[in-house]
Amino acid sequence: MIIIGLGNKGLQYKNTYHNMGFDVADKLAKKLGVKFSHTECRAKTAVTNVNGRKIVIAKPETYMNLSGESVRELMGKYRETADGIVVIYDDIDIALGTLRARSSGSAGTHNGMRNIVDCLNGNTSFRRIRVGTGFDRGEAPLYNVVLSKVKGDNKTLTDAATTFAADALYEYVKDGDWDRLMRTVNAYSPT
Repeated sequence: MIIIGLGNKGLQYKNTYHNMGFDVADKLAKKLGVKFSHTECRAKTAVTNVNGRKIVIAKPETYMNLSGESVRELMGKYRETADGIVVIYDDIDIALGTLRARSSGSAGTHNGMRNIVDCLNGNTSFRRIRVGTGFDRGEAPLYNVVLSKVKGDNKTLTDAATTFAADALYEYVKDGDWDRLMRTVNAYSPT
């Protein structure tokens, strides 16, 4: 199983809306007691075994728009199929602090997801968790919003959502029940 959090490397991108996937990956690795001590396939990885199954948590270092290149390489190295990966990413199209989990689907408006689908030859049959970052951004260009720092009440909402997602993934890693994860995640409501 490969769990991939999407984001952008570098301190200037830490705590931005576009790094929600990295945040979930970091929290999951901490819960599993592993560190991102490997660099492989153009990603930082934390590798462990749970119930006899290898678990790879990855944070691609290709920058968001080329995430698929790293995902494709990781899948090749670990001989994993599309239904054996989970991608976690920010989604401006759903409400701030909400979560959505699906077994497959389109890339939507997310460039990192579009690149993953392209690199997988159009395959959209991989699991994903979306962390909602949508809010009234006024007239600001989208790239300015997704690369801005998360602050105040917005940070409280996104921190709670990424923690909840990491907790749900932790249970999924242990029991392998994606349907249960979807029920749990899709019932989540920000407080």
